[in-house]
Amino acid sequence: MSDDHTHVQEFFTARAAGWDSRFPDDGPAYAAAVAELGLRPGDRVLDAGCGTGRALPPLRAAVGPSGEVLGMDLTPAMLHAAVRAGRHRDGALVLADVAALPVRSESLDAVFAAGLIAHLPRPGRNLRELARVVRPGGRLALFHPIGRAALAARQGRRITPDDLRAEGNLGPLLAGAGWRMTSYADEDARFLALAVRER
Repeated sequence: MSDDHTHVQEFFTARAAGWDSRFPDDGPAYAAAVAELGLRPGDRVLDAGCGTGRALPPLRAAVGPSGEVLGMDLTPAMLHAAVRAGRHRDGALVLADVAALPVRSESLDAVFAAGLIAHLPRPGRNLRELARVVRPGGRLALFHPIGRAALAARQGRRITPDDLRAEGNLGPLLAGAGWRMTSYADEDARFLALAVRER
């Protein structure tokens, strides 16, 4: 994928209005993944590539009223859908590109990213940008509500050896971007890789 985000924006713009209705049962999977991120009251967390904001309510619940939740996405239509769903009440929504986040270095405690990695034009560089905004020891969750095999079947394709989310590919990719992978789960019902920002 090139650095031209037109394709990604077109893809998600066309699907934004009906996105939540296509996946109505994903809420518990999002909540469970957020719980594994280990957030505490008062933490500052970014939902990178937040889409319609399905992670924002459990993120807000985890950090409490004293915490800060940011939802950033590249596609205006997805952010508008998040507002229509009322999720702007759980976090500040910002139109932004993960390649250049409008966030101070080392100012966040964690990043949650659902379905993001497959859409990153330069995964190593983009994961490094996520590392930049997280304090040393902060956490990253790369999540998808279904595993790689189930997603490939849904999309009518096969998993290839160069799949970025394969454990053997993802660990080194994260390490090169300043993260240390601490756990990896690729099951039918979820994909969740957790990492810690190296010091």
